Amino acid sequence: MKIDLDGLTVRYTDEGNPQGEAVLVLHGWGGRVESMAPVIQGLLPTNRVIALDFPGFGESDPPPEPWSVTEYTALTVKLLKKLGLTKVHVIAHSFGGRVTLLMGKEHPELLGKVVITGGAGIRPKRGAKYYAKVWSYKLMKRVYRLLERLGVLKGVREALRERIEARAGSSDYRDAAGVMRQTFVKVVNQDLRYCLPHIQSPCLLFWGERDDAAPLYMGKIMEKEIPDAGLVVLPGAGHFAYLEEIGTFMAAVKHFLGVKA
Repeated sequence: MKIDLDGLTVRYTDEGNPQGEAVLVLHGWGGRVESMAPVIQGLLPTNRVIALDFPGFGESDPPPEPWSVTEYTALTVKLLKKLGLTKVHVIAHSFGGRVTLLMGKEHPELLGKVVITGGAGIRPKRGAKYYAKVWSYKLMKRVYRLLERLGVLKGVREALRERIEARAGSSDYRDAAGVMRQTFVKVVNQDLRYCLPHIQSPCLLFWGERDDAAPLYMGKIMEKEIPDAGLVVLPGAGHFAYLEEIGTFMAAVKHFLGVKA
């Protein structure tokens, strides 16, 4: 299904047991509704399950300008209100965790229980290697602009541009284009740690031991600073721990939500 939210066409799904408690499922960066399909399918017999393609992903329109987590959260809240939902449980992966944290701070009345897996939102620790990479990237950008100003052959400039992009941050950044590239920059630079003490909902944190996108220390920080949180660590799993061990994940989720299997 699709809905118009402030001029943006947003694709969403709303299915399952209409008599059950509502669960909002939020995908990660680069994902879409289908990224969370096993989670959604596991809850359909017992719950009303809502999911959406965030703007810029799947079948939803891209944002009209670079967005931060603030705009994504506001749009998600508008969708819930359009659907007449006053309280939902939330299951969120990665970027969806960012939206959930801000919702918990700004709209605590909307959230029931919260499950975050591989959640982003805490500014990562930076080492010397990171700052060397940033310095190198900025230096090459200056060189590229100088070559452009001097009218150096386009082929030479393009070769340098490719080297710049190869050094430009994460694969998510390199894969993004246009407005989504600047959106990515705004999103990852928005530190949401300040939201943690304000989360009033019970929170289950499910983390892969070897998560290299949202490292385990982030989950431990969330467990410590969210008032009512518990952390489950899956040995050997990565950023997609919820898919790597879907059976374990769904068993934990259903127990936490009080779903009768």
